[in-house]
Amino acid sequence: MTSRYPTELRTEILVVGGGLGGVAAALAASRAGHRVVLTEETDWLGGQLTAQAVPPDEHPWVERFGVTASYRELREGIRDYYRRHYPLRAEALRLTELNPGAGRVSKLCHEPRVALAVIESMLAPHRSSGRLTVLHHHRPVAADVTGDRVDAVALEGPDGRVVVSFDYVLDATENGDLLPLAGVEFAVGAESRDEFDEPHAPEVADPANLQGITYCFALSHHEGEDHTIERPEMYDFWRSYRPDFWPGPLLGLLAPDPRTLEPVERTFRPNPEGDPLAVSADQSADAGDKELWGFRRILARGLHRPGAFDSDITLVNWPLNDYWLKPALAVGDEAAGDAGDGAVERAHFEAKQLSLSVLHWLQTEVGFPGLKLRHDVTGTADGLAKSAYVRESRRIKAVTTVTERDVSLDLLGPHGRKSHPDSVGVGGYRIDLHPSTGGDTYIDVASTPFEIPLGALLPRRVENLLPAGKNIGTTHITNGCYRLHPVEWNAGEVAGHLAAHALRTGTTPRAVREDHYDDFARVLDRAGVQRHWPDVRGY
Repeated sequence: MTSRYPTELRTEILVVGGGLGGVAAALAASRAGHRVVLTEETDWLGGQLTAQAVPPDEHPWVERFGVTASYRELREGIRDYYRRHYPLRAEALRLTELNPGAGRVSKLCHEPRVALAVIESMLAPHRSSGRLTVLHHHRPVAADVTGDRVDAVALEGPDGRVVVSFDYVLDATENGDLLPLAGVEFAVGAESRDEFDEPHAPEVADPANLQGITYCFALSHHEGEDHTIERPEMYDFWRSYRPDFWPGPLLGLLAPDPRTLEPVERTFRPNPEGDPLAVSADQSADAGDKELWGFRRILARGLHRPGAFDSDITLVNWPLNDYWLKPALAVGDEAAGDAGDGAVERAHFEAKQLSLSVLHWLQTEVGFPGLKLRHDVTGTADGLAKSAYVRESRRIKAVTTVTERDVSLDLLGPHGRKSHPDSVGVGGYRIDLHPSTGGDTYIDVASTPFEIPLGALLPRRVENLLPAGKNIGTTHITNGCYRLHPVEWNAGEVAGHLAAHALRTGTTPRAVREDHYDDFARVLDRAGVQRHWPDVRGY
């Protein structure tokens, strides 16, 4: 078979990983006029919003401020897509702040394919110009390194291996996969309490202690029909599994409240009555996770003309299908090789079995055989999302590490805030850690609105590799509030701007921070990257 691409490519900027951070990085660098190669392991760009099928988790001020201009462009593009193509009723069509799914987790719950369509449209002119090349179904497998510089990355694709050389490479993979391949110093799992004096860190460091992953899936409900799936292979195990810190079986409607750890009964009522226009999504006031159908609903039939849809569509990313039995990425010495592949593959298999078991349990034991697994929504044969929802990746050992003491509301006080002189963005979210492979239950800590320091995007040693996603310089604890959709996009966008600025000015990322920050800040300001918060209080 003849490859569609040469076995060797040369570009100015290589972005490895096509999630939200990777898309934002490629968009920023392409808009700056540079040649970019963007790679993605699946056939869908967009990561959390698309291949992982997770509606955006955002702070309560998102409609007014607190995100970059290009992230707002993405959000408004999603709304416009529904206005143009969906049979919205007149009242919904007029809404400036349309929430297509009327879900409670976000002010913009929507279907993965809609985000994919908007992302593709944002990248389209750069692909047509030839500045941007996208390689789907490619994953990094090796890197060539000389001293403190990465020279090339080898990618395995459907037609064989492609080697890409570059001036700058951005790691936007979900797990920080380039870091061990390129010999970049990184942290993984939980740091000890002593390392950064974090009150919620464990006494002893544990690199294998990571937040659980989730294989999300979409459901509709059709009364009188039977869409029961085949009994999953691991159903008996998951049906009887009861974590030590859980108030009952994992497959049950009784689960801890993440903020108090008190047992709370969840409810599950497909296609509830009531006007979805009355739903208010504000996690700062109400986490919204007590009523499971409406929590992450991504299509609300009541927003559309009568008869257009016979069911809502909801996205299942609940306490019931978080998987934390085994780390879902290789840690330790095997991270740079294949030694951990078998264990990682097993973890992903078990995570998929858990999600399918949740569905089978709902259909057969809770009494909803009309629940239909929506393969068309996720674009997969098994009906699960193309990729696991990854909350925590490897993280660079950075020039600046953001710690709990930089963001905790309890430590900083209701009027406190940590300001960074090299801020390149903002974010806001509670420190929200899900149960972990180290046996931890939820860690949920109120936080202040925070900034993203440029130093958190700079590896301590390597000169031309930048993180562009959840792999920036946070800790296991602060990853819990820096991992969300708009912050990942912001980090990726800044990494793209930084690589482009360094190329254009003939300087280095480290020198930009140390000697030319004001010049770079003006670049970000022109691009609509908000670097500081107005006077808003904790979350």
